[in-house]
Amino acid sequence: MSCEIVIEDERWEGVDLSTLADRACAVTLRHLGHDPALYEISLLACDDARIRALNAQFRGKDKPTNVLSWPAWDLSPDTPGSLPAPPEPGTVEDPEVLGDIALSHDTCAREAIEQGKAFGDHLTHLVVHSLLHLLGYDHETDEDAALMEKTEVEILAQLGICDPYEPVGAEAPPMAGVAGVD
Repeated sequence: MSCEIVIEDERWEGVDLSTLADRACAVTLRHLGHDPALYEISLLACDDARIRALNAQFRGKDKPTNVLSWPAWDLSPDTPGSLPAPPEPGTVEDPEVLGDIALSHDTCAREAIEQGKAFGDHLTHLVVHSLLHLLGYDHETDEDAALMEKTEVEILAQLGICDPYEPVGAEAPPMAGVAGVD
């Protein structure tokens, strides 16, 4: 996976964003049956001011957000809850560009603290989430959201990261019907 990273905010210098993004993207692509060596993305590591301007420009929302994505291709399915179309692969010498991602340090750090999550785990989730957007996944309908969330949870489990949709400190449901458990 080729991941071009542009760092606009010096706070990102303390984060090994390259390794984190490469690993998250490679596991995501492999999980979906794609060879990571055949694709590339660009990732902008910025602050709230920059992402707010991008959010206003591209989404008409004049507020900061944690992450934005711009897919190179529309791979979205025609039917809610269906799998997106697969991306056309590039080559090792000329990988196919999937799109661009922007992350805001301010919002990502604040959310990690508020949610009681490790910063790296939260960033990994957001990179996986964004890459899925580049690959045609979305959460506009309940069916699409369920598919995207299920896919994220499966990928994050491969990365050793707990389900980000489970409340922190939530107890596991009782294991009714399992031998030896009352």
